[in-house]
Amino acid sequence: MLKLILCGCNGKMGQVITQVVDENNNFEIVAGIDTWLGIDNKYPVYEDINKFSGEADAIIDFSNPASLPSLLKYSTEKKVPLVIASTGYSNEEIESIKEASKNVPILYSGNMSLGINILINLVKKAASALEGFDIEIIEKHHNKKIDAPSGTAYMIANAINEELNNSKNFTFGREGNDSKRQPDEIGIHAVRGGTIVGEHSVIFAGLDEIVEIKHTAMSKRIFAVGSVNAAKFIADKSPGLYSMDDLFNEN
Repeated sequence: MLKLILCGCNGKMGQVITQVVDENNNFEIVAGIDTWLGIDNKYPVYEDINKFSGEADAIIDFSNPASLPSLLKYSTEKKVPLVIASTGYSNEEIESIKEASKNVPILYSGNMSLGINILINLVKKAASALEGFDIEIIEKHHNKKIDAPSGTAYMIANAINEELNNSKNFTFGREGNDSKRQPDEIGIHAVRGGTIVGEHSVIFAGLDEIVEIKHTAMSKRIFAVGSVNAAKFIADKSPGLYSMDDLFNEN
């Protein structure tokens, strides 16, 4: 049985992961980490991960960037593999993740769903084939989401840009921009409202034709299942920085 530490256990995603783990006899949450202790869980919950003294095979993090320093410190010192599914990190924080991965296996992804990672592979092929097409990304999320654009929108934009030899610049909305659209842009737009779980559309607009590739998440469960599978994948890996692509390619 794989023993898990769940960071952000009392958040909405944390509770969905708890439910998914409860339904699977191959996993057990041995400790939860959260600054809010207002929920009764079957496992002990700590405000600080360093207060947990038990054994664990992997950590799943669905908290926020403020937790990153203590999380990386615990993971590297205890040699516990780490799945980072939180978003909103700065460039400096991403660099700290890369540095920590030299000492412990870390799987870092802005989106844990199978569908989004398939979408990324599709848009890379489309970007390569549809030369000269304008590229726009539109992401939609619920009104409680803090970071914008979403981590997934950045994942998509970066994947396209890498496919195109990093020849594109990101444009976030166009308010106050009185010039016409430039050929080297990837437009990125965020919508926030209601209870939208997550929707990402990539538009390739060319002369007299449009290609649109879209993914819609119908529930948070897909992210929970993906994160638990990621923990299983990362638990026996050597130090390094992994992605969901690595998980899919192994299967």
